[in-house]
Amino acid sequence: MKLIQRNPQLAAYLVADEVVDHEHPVVRDRVARLKTGTTDAYSYAKAAFEYVRDEIPHSTDSGDLRVTWRASDVLARRTGICCAKAHALAALLRAEGIPTAFCYQRLTEDGADPAVHGLIALKLPGTGAWARQDPRGNVPDGVDAQFSLGEERLTWPVRAEFSEVDYPVLFDEPHPAVVAALKAAPDRPSLWPIYPTEL
Repeated sequence: MKLIQRNPQLAAYLVADEVVDHEHPVVRDRVARLKTGTTDAYSYAKAAFEYVRDEIPHSTDSGDLRVTWRASDVLARRTGICCAKAHALAALLRAEGIPTAFCYQRLTEDGADPAVHGLIALKLPGTGAWARQDPRGNVPDGVDAQFSLGEERLTWPVRAEFSEVDYPVLFDEPHPAVVAALKAAPDRPSLWPIYPTEL
């Protein structure tokens, strides 16, 4: 699939805002911790990805009912759904000058209960290409997302037979429909009825 950079200005994929608040002290503290032991942009990006994937549980997996949406809150509370975890990873990467985009899939439960799934794409220095990464979090039933600049190692490949979709657009800001749902929901049970089923 050819990825489409929505904003032609690469600098737009480094911006801090209300959601990707990479200047927040919580984010900066985690950046400093992750930089220890890394030697270049690749090793830092991999460490950031693995931290968000492994150390911040997906709230559905953990049973946490809290809804987070701002990157600093995801990191501080150590919980979030896929899109919230993508916001946190984007903040950690952008804080170190790594252009990071938001991208999405439409996934289903074998055709039922469609929902938008959030990923990020990054562009490391010298690579020239965007690479999608999925920090959702692995689960024991064979889900094994890995950091990869070559062949994608996402949580789930889309299945056309169930009307699942890989959206090719690389957004410089999180999709407003996703953010609006996350902001509006007081808890996770309240989130799913208002959460986008497609973009």
